[in-house]
Amino acid sequence: MSQTYSGSSIPVGFQHHEKKHTSQTAIPTQPSTSGLDDESSLLNCALAGGFGGAIADSLMHSLDTVKTRQQGAPSMAKFNTTIGAYRTILREEGFARGLYGGYTAALGGSFPSTAIFFVTYESTKRKMINEWGVNDSVAYLTAGFLGDFAASFWYVPSEVLKTRLQLQGRYNNPHFKSGYNYRGLGDALRTIVTQEGSSTLFYGYKHTLARDLPFSALQFAFYEKFRQLAFDFSKPAGAPAKIQDAELSIVHELATGAAAGGLAGIITTPLDVIKTRIQTQNPNATSKTATPKSAKPSLITTTSVTKGLLMVYRAEGVPGLFGGVGPRLIWTSIQSSIMLLLYQVTLRNLDACFDGVPKFE
Repeated sequence: MSQTYSGSSIPVGFQHHEKKHTSQTAIPTQPSTSGLDDESSLLNCALAGGFGGAIADSLMHSLDTVKTRQQGAPSMAKFNTTIGAYRTILREEGFARGLYGGYTAALGGSFPSTAIFFVTYESTKRKMINEWGVNDSVAYLTAGFLGDFAASFWYVPSEVLKTRLQLQGRYNNPHFKSGYNYRGLGDALRTIVTQEGSSTLFYGYKHTLARDLPFSALQFAFYEKFRQLAFDFSKPAGAPAKIQDAELSIVHELATGAAAGGLAGIITTPLDVIKTRIQTQNPNATSKTATPKSAKPSLITTTSVTKGLLMVYRAEGVPGLFGGVGPRLIWTSIQSSIMLLLYQVTLRNLDACFDGVPKFE
C-alpha cells in the first residue's frame, strides 16, 4: 500500500469503528462505549478483516515456511538458522514451490477464517459492552476466544494442508524427504481424504486451539499494557487522561502491536511446535529409519498437549520445544502490526464507500 499515514493512531485491540470525519493523517481512536449507530457494519468488518489477514499472511508466508521446516525437521542442520534456511530453500527448491509452498492453501484459509473471526469478535464484543455492560478488557478477551474458536473450523483444515505442503516443498523434492509428495493443493486434499480419511484434516485441532487461544489472550493483554505505557511515555502536556481519547504516532502503534504479538509468540512457541508436529508427522516414518535428507523428529504418540510437550523435551530438550522461535517471533510481530493497520484503514474506506463517510485522501 503506497498511502502512508504519518502521525496516525489506531485503536486498542480490534475495537469497533466510529464513523467520524477525520484528518487525512490520523486514524482516530474510539471510545469503547460508542453507540450502536456509530459502529461499522459486520459485513464491513468481515471484508476488512479478511483483506488485512490475507495480505499480512501473504507477505509473511515465506517466513512461516522456514518456521515449519525448523519445527518439522529439527535435525536438519541446513534449516537451523533463519537466514540459512531461507537461502537453502530458495536455492534448492525455488521461490514458488519452495518458500511459497502451500501458499494457495494458506490464502484459501486466511481470508474466510479472518472474516469469521472479526464477525464473531465484533458481534460478541458489542453485545457484552453495549448491552451487558461487561468490562472492556473482559469483553475483548472473551470475544477473542470465541472468534478464534469460530474461525478454527475453517482454518484448521487449511492449516493441515498448508503445513504439509510447506514441509514437503517442491514435488519429487530431491533435497528433502518429508514423507509427503503431493503434486499440489488439489492432489493433497484428494490424497488425504481418500487414504487417511477426512478426519485427518482436523489433525491437531485441539493442539491448534491450545496454541491460539492463549496467544490471543496474551496478545490482547500485552497490547493494551504496552499501548498505555507508550502513551504515558509520549503524552504531551494537556493530553487526554484516557488512552481511548488519545492518539499515538504510527511508530508507537506499530511498535506496541509488534511487541505484543512477538512476546505472545515467543511464550506460545512450545505449543506451536506440538501443533506443527501433530499436523505434519507421517506415522509410517520414524526417526529410527531417517536418512540425512529426511532427518525426522520422534513421533508424538499422544493426543495430550502436556504429554506431547514432555515427549519433545525428553527427546530434544529446550531447543526442541522452542524450534522455529526466531521465525515465529518475526512473523507474529510483523503480521500483527500489518494486520491491525490494514484492518483499520480498510474498514474506514469501506465505511466511506457504503455509508457516505468521506474517505482518506
